[in-house]
This record gives sequence, structure tokens and C-alpha cells, in this order.
Amino acid sequence: MSTETDNVQAVRRTLRGSAAPLLAAANRWPWWIQVLAIYVAARVVSACIFAAASLQQGPGPWGGAHPGYWDFINIWDARWYGRIFTEGYPSELPVDAAGNVQENAWAFYPLFPLLGRGLSAVTGMSAGAALTTIAMLAGLGAAVVVYLLFREKADHGNALWGVVFFSTFPVSGILQVPYAESLNTLLLAAALLLVVRRMYLEAAPLVVLMCLSRPVGVAFAAMVGILLLVRLHGWWAGGRSREKTGALVRLGVLVLVSGVSAVLWPILAWQTTGDFQAYTKTESVWRGGGLVPFAPWFDMGMRLLGPVAGMLVPFVLAAGFAWLMFAPPVVRLGLELRLWCTCYMAYLLVFLHPQTSTFRLLLPLFPLALGAAFLSRSRAYRGTVTVMFVLLQIVWIVWLWVWAQLPGGGDYPP
Repeated sequence: MSTETDNVQAVRRTLRGSAAPLLAAANRWPWWIQVLAIYVAARVVSACIFAAASLQQGPGPWGGAHPGYWDFINIWDARWYGRIFTEGYPSELPVDAAGNVQENAWAFYPLFPLLGRGLSAVTGMSAGAALTTIAMLAGLGAAVVVYLLFREKADHGNALWGVVFFSTFPVSGILQVPYAESLNTLLLAAALLLVVRRMYLEAAPLVVLMCLSRPVGVAFAAMVGILLLVRLHGWWAGGRSREKTGALVRLGVLVLVSGVSAVLWPILAWQTTGDFQAYTKTESVWRGGGLVPFAPWFDMGMRLLGPVAGMLVPFVLAAGFAWLMFAPPVVRLGLELRLWCTCYMAYLLVFLHPQTSTFRLLLPLFPLALGAAFLSRSRAYRGTVTVMFVLLQIVWIVWLWVWAQLPGGGDYPP
């Protein structure tokens, strides 16, 4: 037994000795190269998972079996963005014979396909190539901005590990496919960075763009609104200097811009189609019923766990998340990032119809990656989390991205 243990220790020492020069060289790189190296390495791993999963893909709604990598990542909602790229948005909501609104492009926000169309006009790229390029570049930018945001709250090492967790998160593969998530994450991280730095007016244009990329505007408006109330309380109780008053006015402007931007896309849908509920009717199609706050969580809980335990699910989720927000590693994120995570989770609890897409919709909670890095400096802990994230990527991609028709038709969406 001792001989076997000695051999294992010898192997470990050899591996550490071999890796030490590489790690030492990497530590001398500029911070942005380290960040990009981590992110690119994570995306290569995800690309390998996608490529392997494509071999399991049978014939589906988008083509034959075993598609190539580029065709494989251009399925699901990527096809909707491709249609918007080429056809734009309908001037009338499509309905069936009974007058029920059908699935249509108004569920998808316009900034991502608009940027793809602009890139295509300059380069001649196809819709899929242009949208994929935008997504990949936005993902690279998001990794850099996420690091800068984390550096406001942590030293270089912890911030870098936060980027590792962000880059390998189980649904992080979505950052390299033609979805709007990477663009939205870039804009959200940049807006949060400016809010943390109290550069409120500078954040306003980014918030407008962010609210035209993904439906996160309501949560962001709530976050800056609550932040304004907190700052007002401090101003009232602790002195009313000209500097503090000016900061409050600028924050108030951001609250106003955020509130208007949060409803901008539904207003544009109304103005184009003539239907005041064009956006909400379209969103409701995918959930198979009307938009009733909170109700889908209770319905799904009862469906999965029965009438008693199922009714408790939303309360348990809310209580668990509230506890998380007061856990010491998360408290270190600071007021703004904790407020964002709280408001976004509250938004999901109020409006989301929980389904398999819920995993993807957790990505805007990326500030918690830094909280996970704060939890322990142990290399074993951090390495285990990273490995588990990569393994869960395999589960997410093979289970949800690979299309396989269910007995009742269709498939679970990623």
C-alpha cells in the first residue's frame, strides 16, 4: 500500500513540476490575455461537446441526421433569428382558424439580428455566419467586461476564477451559438460595471441597447429603482452635499431611462401590429396559456411533486435564494450586484413559465460566479467545480440541444 501511495505522490509531483513553468508563464501575461485564454479554452471544450453531440442527432425539423458543427449550432431559436434576419417582423400577428396567436418573431428582440444584418451587409456573410460571428465576438467581449466587473469587488486571482466559472457554467455553450445571450451578457455586464462605478449617465445608452437584446429590462429597472431609494435614504440621513445630490439626479435619470427601455420592445410591437398585447400574446404562445404572475411555478410544482409539496416549491425557492443573498461570499459582491441578482430572480418567479429553457435563463445571474470563487481558495474545490460544470455542459447539450421527438411530438427546448 505504501509503495502504491508513493507512486501516486511521485506522479503528482511530476505533473506539478511539468505544469509549474506553464503556469508561471501564464501568470506573466497581461490580464486581458489571461481572460481571453480562459474563455477561448472553455469555448473550444464546448465546441468539442457540440461536435460530439451532433453525431447523436437524428433527422429533425431542421435537416437530416448527423449535421456538421456549424449546422448543428444553428438550430432551435437560432432559426428564428435567421428568419428575422431575412424577413423582419410581421406587421400582423399570425393566428389560426380560431383566432389564436401563433408562434412568431415578436418573441425575439431585435438588436442581435439587426447587428447580424449589418455585418452581412459589410462582409457578404450568410445569416448563420453573421449571427454566429456576432455571438462569438460578443462572448469574448463579455468575458473581458465580466472580469472588469469582478475586479471592482475582488483581487485578480478571485476575479479570474470567477471568469473560469462564468466561462464553464453548464449552459455557457449558449455563448457561442447564434442566440442573443452573449450580446445581452456583454451589455448587462457593461451596464452593471458602470452602475457599480456610479457612472449612471454613461450606463443609460447601454441599458437601452440591453433592453433591445433580451427581456431583462424590467429586472434592471427594478434594481436601479431600489438602488435610488437606498441612496436617497443615505442622502437624507447622512448629509446632502452637492456631490451626493448630483449623483442622485444622475441615478434618477438612469431609473427613468431603464423604466422606459424595459417596455420599449412591447411598445414597438404594439405600434407595428396595432395590437396592444402583441408581445405578451406572442410570449404566451410558448407557454400554452395566458400570462398569470407566479401561477406557472405552482402549476409546475404540483405537476412534478403533487398538490401539497408542489404548492411549497415557489416559497422554498424564494427562501433559499434569499438565504443565498445573505451568505458571506455573496455579501462580498456588494449592494448593486446583490440587488441585480435579487431583482432578476424575482422577475423569473413572477413572470417565467418554468421549463427546460429555465436553465439558460439563469445566465444573467453570472455575478454569483464570483461568489462561488469567494467561497473557497482551495484548488481542489475550484477544480472540482470547473470539472463538474463541464460535465453538466455535456448533460445540457446532449439532453436539450440534441433534438429527439417526444412521444407526444416536439422536444424539450434548450
